[in-house]
Amino acid sequence: MNGIGPIYRRELASYFATPLAYVFIVIFLLLAGSFTFSLGGFYERGQADLAPFFGFLPWLYLFLVPAVAMRLWAEERRSGSIELLLTLPVQPGAAVAAKFLAGLTFIGLALALTFPIWITVNYLGSPDNGAIVAGYLGSLLMAGGFLAVGSCLSAATRSQVIAFILTVVVCFLLLLAGFPLVLDAFRGWAAPGVLDAIASLSFLTHFQAISKGVLDLRDILYFAMTIAAWLYATTLVLEMRKAD
Repeated sequence: MNGIGPIYRRELASYFATPLAYVFIVIFLLLAGSFTFSLGGFYERGQADLAPFFGFLPWLYLFLVPAVAMRLWAEERRSGSIELLLTLPVQPGAAVAAKFLAGLTFIGLALALTFPIWITVNYLGSPDNGAIVAGYLGSLLMAGGFLAVGSCLSAATRSQVIAFILTVVVCFLLLLAGFPLVLDAFRGWAAPGVLDAIASLSFLTHFQAISKGVLDLRDILYFAMTIAAWLYATTLVLEMRKAD
C-alpha cells in the first residue's frame, strides 16, 4: 500500500485550496446548531443531551457528505488526471484508501468543530458524556459509510452532479432500509429472511443504536464492512478503467 501518504496529503490539501471547504464547514456548523437548538426543540425538551443533534445528523450527512464525495474521482476523470494517477507505481487500492481517508479527515474536522454544542450541553446540565462520545463515533462511522458509497459512484462517472445525485439516492435507500416504507415494497413476495436481510442494511438503525451509547460490536462491524465493501467496489471500477 505504498503511496497512501503522498496522495492523502495532496488530497487533503486540495480541500482547503479553494474557499469551498470553508463554506462547507460554515454551512455544516450553522445547520447543526440550528437543527439542535431550534428545530430540535432543545430548550422545550428540558433535557441536557445531544439527542436532537444526533437525530438530525443523518439527514444533514445525506446531502453534505455526497457533496464531498462527488469530487473524489469524477473530477479526476473529467480533467484526465486519472490517467496519470493510474500509471503511477501506486496500487489502485492505495489510491482509493488515501482519497477516502482524506475525505473522512475533512468531514471529521467539520464534526469536531461542533464541540461548542457539546460544551453548551454540559454547561446547561449533566449529560451522559459517554453516550455523547459513542454518538460522535457512530457519526464518524456513518459518514465513512456515506463517503465510501460516494467514492464508488464518483469513480463510475465523469460528472460530479450525477455522482452527487446517485450518492444521495443510494444513501437515502440505505438509511431507510429497515423502515416500513421500504420493507412494504418487498413484503408481499419476499421471504422473511430476505426482509430481515434488507432491514439489517439500514444505516439509521445501526447509527441510532450507537448514538444511544450502546457500542454493540455488530453495529461497528456493519459500518466497517460496508465501508470496506464499497471501497473494494471502487477499486474494481478503477481496475476496469485501467484495463481499458
